Amino acid sequence: MPELPETETMARDLDAALRGAVIASVETLQPDVLRGCTADALPVHVIQHRIIRVWRRAKFVILDLAPADSSRDAPTAHLVVQPRFTGAVLFEDDALPVAMRGYVCLRFTMSDGRRVVYRDVRRLGTVAYLSPDALTQHMCALGPEPLDASLGVSEMQHALGRSVRPIKSALMDQTKLAGVGNIYATEALWLAGIDPSKSACDLTVAQWQALHTQLRRILAESIRVRGTSFRDYRDARGEKGGFVSALGAYGRGGEPCRQCGRRLISTHAIDGRSTVFCATCQR
Repeated sequence: MPELPETETMARDLDAALRGAVIASVETLQPDVLRGCTADALPVHVIQHRIIRVWRRAKFVILDLAPADSSRDAPTAHLVVQPRFTGAVLFEDDALPVAMRGYVCLRFTMSDGRRVVYRDVRRLGTVAYLSPDALTQHMCALGPEPLDASLGVSEMQHALGRSVRPIKSALMDQTKLAGVGNIYATEALWLAGIDPSKSACDLTVAQWQALHTQLRRILAESIRVRGTSFRDYRDARGEKGGFVSALGAYGRGGEPCRQCGRRLISTHAIDGRSTVFCATCQR
């Protein structure tokens, strides 16, 4: 599932290519991915609208729109993409790998002829049409961004540390901390030497410091190499991210721990999802 680094990569690619572009047409092939409007209404809402910018919040990719004939940069509407497990926003051109050209749900054609598609094999992701007020309400329900300069160690502890839930579950709660999913929660806890089943309220100050440092480090590094393509994720050009080779815990259950050499344990007991950890290194 695309997490913060993957959706950040998508948003940066799309913003660099589409900022200022005008939507000339839209084709809905799978209307069940739409939220906030129908397939018939979507063209009315987005055709002849300019893309002001594309940005990320949590695990969402957000396109800010305004009428093409308006000189103002204040958005009047938004397209909010939640890729979930297999969704991706792709440039549909000759460079797109053949394997990525199926399962198109939505197709947007720009006034200069360029095409952008929302592709989703399992159609669990969504594309929502939201007003500015609706977007604000939706985003306010999310927790702080882990890479924001304002989120220090004490702020992270305040957001997560009052919970009796396992720290891994607390890290993945989007209302407490935005953008972290199974991959980066698993990795950060392994690097910080923290048992993922330990209650968040029982972490020491030193453990909060280690977790804050390692989480921010791996998120920044993953963004630098364009995310983790463990299974389905592809960037806007249909290419894989490069962080998978750096994974020390996630997806490595049964393999030797790269820190102590003991076998990594894989369990579904913590939150129903695969959690890999080292019983020796993580306390």
